[in-house]
Amino acid sequence: MRVTIEPHTEGILNADLGSTVRRTVLPSGVRVLTEEMPGQRSVTIGFWIAVGSRDEADHQHGSTHFLEHLLFKGTQQRSALDIAAAFDAVGGESNAMTGKESTCYYARVLDADLTMAVEVLTDMVTSATIDPAEMETERGVILEELAMDEDDPMDVVHERFGEQVMDGHPLGRPIGGTPEEINAATRDDVFAHFKRWYTPGELVITAAGGLDHDHLCRLVTEALGKSSWDISVPGSPAERRVGHEELIPVREGVETITKPIEQAQVILGGRGGSASDPDRFALSVLHAVLGGGMSSRLFQEVRERRGLAYSTYSFSAAFTDAGHFGLYAGCLPEKVDQVTGVLTSELERIATEPVTEEELARAKGQLRGATVLGMEETSSRMSRLGRAELVRGEFVDISDTLSQLDHVTAEDVLCVGRRMAESPRAVTVVAPS
Repeated sequence: MRVTIEPHTEGILNADLGSTVRRTVLPSGVRVLTEEMPGQRSVTIGFWIAVGSRDEADHQHGSTHFLEHLLFKGTQQRSALDIAAAFDAVGGESNAMTGKESTCYYARVLDADLTMAVEVLTDMVTSATIDPAEMETERGVILEELAMDEDDPMDVVHERFGEQVMDGHPLGRPIGGTPEEINAATRDDVFAHFKRWYTPGELVITAAGGLDHDHLCRLVTEALGKSSWDISVPGSPAERRVGHEELIPVREGVETITKPIEQAQVILGGRGGSASDPDRFALSVLHAVLGGGMSSRLFQEVRERRGLAYSTYSFSAAFTDAGHFGLYAGCLPEKVDQVTGVLTSELERIATEPVTEEELARAKGQLRGATVLGMEETSSRMSRLGRAELVRGEFVDISDTLSQLDHVTAEDVLCVGRRMAESPRAVTVVAPS
């Protein structure tokens, strides 16, 4: 079953296999989506803001990720230690993630501790002080994080590949910004970014596990009433990001980044589909066949038959209006050309030769298992609700997802492979000089 989520849709979106998905728009414009899972003793709750690195103004690059750090550093009511201790005292987990198109602050706690989680996360998202002294301390932490990422050649090749296949587009920018941008960031710029995006209409709260939807809505309303936001003024949900397919330029050819490392990292790829691409299920099957496991074509050809790499796989990244795909392998520096040739031939083969019935069945089985097993975690279901609300504006239950996968044919996979092979091609290499 799939349900289109209209801006003011309320009530039950789905009731399947014992769980119930509901959505409520509070008078302030805050949206609350839950999946009640009877028998669960834990809850994962996320506070989502539809702002990512692509949304930053020229003088605010890195601000979205900077805020992810700063919201844990204190509010008008709680210190950074208070926030950390609140979750530690109940054995809970709290963290955040910043992406190209959204930011999420989340916690996993026992069902009995949901009230605390709502109060603390609401306080962080609505009333962070963005203290100048704390910002200076955290600037150093973020610079260390960027340095750590720069020391990881796999992080580097994926980051540079993203820049190459999203040439000049905001989606190609690094999520965390650059050291130069972080050093140049001012408290005024980061605070302005915070005030622009952290508003009731932009806030989406999703939760899954042992909870009651109406009770959670009451908890959120009470917590918002104690916050610095004025929720007495009626509001509406912010409009979703418009998903017009965009042909982002690809910087074709081979680009090499030199680093003092022992193993080269190689990615070959190009332009892919958006998060709402009608061929996304066929693409999932294609990646399972091409590079999704030990029986995949890449693993068998690159590692098992030729011994050219220890790790090899394929992947895709999909955003509201664009996406990209890649084939990866790590190899000895002197094998880069040979590995690139094998990656190229495997990309062209899946675009010209239909997958076998055995490969198709194995890929579908792999995806079915991963989908169902993944949904046993409350965090996965919480994230699924966030993506449904912010990205697609549509909730798709597990049964419909499995049905869509089952209907993928070998011809569907061939067509998607042809699209990939016809895309302008980029090759990114990280290797020693």
